[in-house]
Amino acid sequence: MLAAVVAIAMLLNGCVAPAQKATPQKSVTLCSVGDPLMQTTLYFGLNRPVGPAITAAEWQSFVDQQVTPRFKEGLSVFDAKGQWLGNDGKLARENSKALMLIHTSGAESEQKIEALRSHYKQQFVQDSVMRVDTPVCVGF
Repeated sequence: MLAAVVAIAMLLNGCVAPAQKATPQKSVTLCSVGDPLMQTTLYFGLNRPVGPAITAAEWQSFVDQQVTPRFKEGLSVFDAKGQWLGNDGKLARENSKALMLIHTSGAESEQKIEALRSHYKQQFVQDSVMRVDTPVCVGF
């Protein structure tokens, strides 16, 4: 009996559902507690291509002037350590900030988030600001 279970488990091990592209605006989350909202986490690198790293004062100014007016309801900021394999094949590491936003899905939130990403890339000469969207259930 145990051998049959192990054999079935080994056969099923290779069965994987195809990946689906996430579409946050169309996601429907059924919540047993709380309300269905979106969680967007943005990752901002603190190194510049040339010159000194982005300072704590520069970061706070960005939050005060760009983030807070767009997301007055609230936000969370975390220190992060980014790591990735560069195009040159070398490992790159960078201090970063993670900005977590809880919001309703829709065009207005989308525009605000993309404005943050664009402004940061332009202001601090960044190639990218990583974005991760997840449907969540939120209760207060």
